[in-house]
Amino acid sequence: MNAATTVGCGSGHCACAGEVQPQLASINGIALHQAGEVVDAATLRERAYTELLRQQAVKAGLLPRHAGLVAPELDDEQRQVIESLLDAAVVSPDPGETECRRYYEANKSRFIVGQALHVRHILFAVTPGVNVHALSQRAESALLELSRKQVPEGRFEQLAAELSNCPSSAQGGDLGWVTPEDCAPELANELFFQTDSRWGMGVHPRLVHTRFGLHIIEVLGRKKGQLPEFSELGEQIAARLRLQSRATALRQYMQLLVGQAQVEGVDLEGADSPLVQ
Repeated sequence: MNAATTVGCGSGHCACAGEVQPQLASINGIALHQAGEVVDAATLRERAYTELLRQQAVKAGLLPRHAGLVAPELDDEQRQVIESLLDAAVVSPDPGETECRRYYEANKSRFIVGQALHVRHILFAVTPGVNVHALSQRAESALLELSRKQVPEGRFEQLAAELSNCPSSAQGGDLGWVTPEDCAPELANELFFQTDSRWGMGVHPRLVHTRFGLHIIEVLGRKKGQLPEFSELGEQIAARLRLQSRATALRQYMQLLVGQAQVEGVDLEGADSPLVQ
């Protein structure tokens, strides 16, 4: 929570003029919701960032001051004004060829096309109320059993049928051929993009953690795919780096606005210096 006060917030009735609104989330005294209105955390943060930008546009003389005590709904024209404000304020450099080549060399595994794995898994789902410690122990025990030499044929399928919380348990955990695009991001990262992920065939030596729970993974087949030349990917990489650069610059700009504002009742990340990293 930030306590810094900003002058000229865009309202004639802000907290700095003595209008205090306890129990309400607010930006510089402008409430983000009506009294008694229940707003989820994500919506509240979205309203907070929108109100920060509206007030910044007021300071810049791009929008008229707001006379109310509650943040107004913005129309399409006002949102376009704020977009223009952001375009002017958030500037990020275009990546050069050297930077793009460096990114290509460091992330070759992410550009391989046609790669796929034939996998099966056992999912230990983490659900509300589950004893995660006990679940982890059971998963580790099953992984240890399947990692030993001379595992009886059909044991993986048997354990999948008994333990897995995935519908694939009916097929012995078999997921068929999957590509990085078919997987949850954390699973794709583990199976395709880690430097040590190409362990070959067989049971993955560690549990894989995803948003769904803990997975025992076995690779049954592999299609290596091909890596395109840099000349084929230069434009794509430049666009990706440009997007990342703008996202970073936008985050830093919003952190600065938060750090300069009086924020009440909503958790926002802020910084009080333009030299924010």
